[in-house]
Amino acid sequence: MSIIHSVSHFKSSRDAAKPLHRVEGVRAAAEDFRKTMLANPKVKFYKTFELIRIPYPSKYGYLNAFALPTPYIHICNKLFVIQFDSEEGIKTLLVSPSDWENQRDTPYFYHMLEDMGVLSKPVEKMIVRPSDTVLTAIAKLGLAPEDVDYITYDHLHTQNLTRWLGGGGQAAIFPNAKLLVMREEWESTQALLPWQNQWYCPGGIDGIDDSRIELIDGDVFLGDGSVALMHTKGHTEGNHSIVAHTDQGLLVTSENGVSMDSYAPQHSSIKGLAKYAELTESEVVMNGNTLEYGIDQYLSMVQEKTVAGPYPKDERFFNMALSSESAGYYLFPGTAPTVRMGELEFGTFTPKTTPTKKRGGIWRKFTS
Repeated sequence: MSIIHSVSHFKSSRDAAKPLHRVEGVRAAAEDFRKTMLANPKVKFYKTFELIRIPYPSKYGYLNAFALPTPYIHICNKLFVIQFDSEEGIKTLLVSPSDWENQRDTPYFYHMLEDMGVLSKPVEKMIVRPSDTVLTAIAKLGLAPEDVDYITYDHLHTQNLTRWLGGGGQAAIFPNAKLLVMREEWESTQALLPWQNQWYCPGGIDGIDDSRIELIDGDVFLGDGSVALMHTKGHTEGNHSIVAHTDQGLLVTSENGVSMDSYAPQHSSIKGLAKYAELTESEVVMNGNTLEYGIDQYLSMVQEKTVAGPYPKDERFFNMALSSESAGYYLFPGTAPTVRMGELEFGTFTPKTTPTKKRGGIWRKFTS
């Protein structure tokens, strides 16, 4: 019995020969998908935890658009705990469980922090701002590591999975969890080009047993359809976005953009973004550190914001709950986003020890 159900809404949406026609194909498919998903149930529980804030080059975060000399933005890495119903009962998914304590050897960030002097303790305390760890965050919920069913990341830049899934001589902290990952992301991570290597944690997937990996081919619903994984190629070859149906509508998690401003630059108060949108007629500003597939990343951001729909607190922006969201910081002037999603919580957490009722009758088939 599988909790993974294929989705076909986007299968031909990028087939047009002309890139601008692909934008409209993606937008139309995203509008249709949004209607389908809003008719599906809501997740049982959704909560975010701030893990750590670190510097990130503004030239990458707001590719070609940022108009201040400030070299860095502060990005806030978040953990998302999501519970959804399925034929097998309630399942617990951790989205973006970054083991930040054990992935500092990622070459790009190691050298960047070294150049900033952050490897010295006094400077580190000013620039790197830890708030929580994955294990302390889930403990606050009463979630035991053995009760985590799945983990997933929008992509595998910087991630070290060996403690979570077992590998490199370590026992698995999440002994029953499987990694949900796009096939392209998993396979490319095992044989990277030299310049890609700079963004991946050395040994981050070494020794993980194949049985712990659930390879995903294309877009899927999970369980009762309250959660979806959309293949949003661009930032990396196997990038995907996580969509959750909540009391705030459809929340979309990704790192194709670094703030809600990235998805509506024409309304941004960050110097340069609105002007860039006006001059280029671009409707998004990409997170461009690698630019593996630039055209596809643009298309993917249009797809993401169309699925997300308007942000209820300011409908000029979109309901993007980003995995690494830019946050203002006094050391990085002029980088505060116009609006910020902040922390979220919806529904009621269900401990594993609490019996869960399975729905009677025939389960709905999630195909388009």
